[in-house]
This record gives sequence, C-alpha cells and structure tokens, in this order.
Amino acid sequence: MPVFPSKPFRRSQTQAQDLGERIAASYRNKVARNPFLFFGLPFIALMVSASFLLTPATALRYESYDRKHKQMTDEEVMELGLKGPSGKGGLTYNPRRRKLVKGELNERDEYYRLMAKDLDNWEQKRVERWKGEPDGRL
Repeated sequence: MPVFPSKPFRRSQTQAQDLGERIAASYRNKVARNPFLFFGLPFIALMVSASFLLTPATALRYESYDRKHKQMTDEEVMELGLKGPSGKGGLTYNPRRRKLVKGELNERDEYYRLMAKDLDNWEQKRVERWKGEPDGRL
C-alpha cells in the first residue's frame, strides 16, 4: 500500500486567489489548531472592553433619568403651591390651577360642592357619537 503525504493536495483552480480568502483560510487553520487563542480570547477581550466602553452610556442614561425625576426641596414645593403656608400636608392652594368658576373659590366651597354630589344614585350614560361613527353596539 502506498504512503500518502499528510498535506492534502489542492489544485490551482480551487486554491484561494483573493487575498481576503487566503487570510480567511489561514485564520480557519489557526483556529482549528488553537481555538482558545484565536477565538475565545478575542471574544472575552471584546466583552470586557465593551463593558468598559458602555459604562459611560449607562451612567448618562441614569443621570438623565435623575434630572427628570429629581427630589424637590420644601422651597420649590412652596413655590409650586403644593404645600400650604405652614409647609404641612396635602394640596391646599395651587396658584397655577385653572379656575373654571368665576369669583373666589376656597376650600370650604369645594368641599361642599363635592359633598353635594349623590354618589349612590347614578346612571351610566353613553357618550354621544358623531354621525357615521360606530358606537360599539353589535
């Protein structure tokens, strides 16, 4: 039985002619010989470097969230009218609120207006629809 060489024979037509194909073939051979050195180590290095590069981006995300949702001091709350003059309790006076009723409206009037509503006897009414708009009835 004849002895065959260990190197496979390639014809000139099937050999990689392009430089990119030759580099890819060389890389595939190196990965086959040392997979961790040429595949695993670059992957781990990429993951570690990406985590360091993305840290400022995540910090920027949380800083923008903190700017939108910052805790207000008592002075800022008083300026917005969310606390009373004594600084205690809930909403007592908001100077930015639109007043729909003419004249002075104080807390007592608002309280009696809400208490006058009969919440036990109410009737559900359908919203009036435009002509040609489906009303949802089957």
